[in-house]
Amino acid sequence: MALVTHGNSEFDRDTAVTRRAPGVYDAHLSAGWTIIQAVNGGYLLALMGRALGDALPHPDPMSVTAHYLTASAPGPAVIRTEVVRTGRTMSTGTATLVQFAEDGSEIERLRVLAAYGDLGTLPDDVRTTAKPPAIPPYEHCLGTDSAPGGRPAIPGSTAIAERLALRLDPETAGWAVGAPSGKGEMRAWFGLADGREPDPLSLLLTVDALPPTAFEMGLSGWVPTVELTAHIRHRPAPGPLRVAITTRNLAGGFLEEDAEVWDSEDRLVAQSRQLARAVLQG
Repeated sequence: MALVTHGNSEFDRDTAVTRRAPGVYDAHLSAGWTIIQAVNGGYLLALMGRALGDALPHPDPMSVTAHYLTASAPGPAVIRTEVVRTGRTMSTGTATLVQFAEDGSEIERLRVLAAYGDLGTLPDDVRTTAKPPAIPPYEHCLGTDSAPGGRPAIPGSTAIAERLALRLDPETAGWAVGAPSGKGEMRAWFGLADGREPDPLSLLLTVDALPPTAFEMGLSGWVPTVELTAHIRHRPAPGPLRVAITTRNLAGGFLEEDAEVWDSEDRLVAQSRQLARAVLQG
């Protein structure tokens, strides 16, 4: 058996996997990354990314698509990977994550298809109309300790909130004080609470770590991810990230969330789109 991890931050420890056999990894889903009772989808994506990074010959996730089949629970899990194709500049693989019922039967939680490459070898040419989100300075944004009178600006903090250095743009935090804007927008400064610097693997967490845009649309409840595709565009520079998420359409009980992640050097380092189910009240 071989432990697969890099670094000793809480994120690195909690996304570590143990190679039991070629393509088969044991993992433990940490309760520290839960929302309500389910394990966060971005954390799961990073965990799968860790296993695929060991199974494939290229170092960096570039495109990762995940279908969330059933809600994952804290505890042991098994990840099985398969190398689909390897080339000179990119490789492709699949991964499944399973947990076990009380009778020992397998429950598949998550299935992933991913393309890996080397972000350090990409050309420097950038031609884009994308612009970093307009977010107030870090100190003017709202964290869990920012509300008047000591009331948390992000109420009902869950376990994952304790592991994030999250500062919400006040214009997209009205839901936290009972005054949502009605717009499907969420913007924030983002980092890990223990100071670990961002890298391509942690970006898989970042794209799915903010509160749901549905909250700012005046709804509340659970918003489980059905499908999430993340594109990693560049290795991020050290420092806090800026994340902007938008929803244009909530219909039939489902909504999409489009995310952009920008680093401290004003580079677009990750993008994602997810389809989520609105199990909401409001």
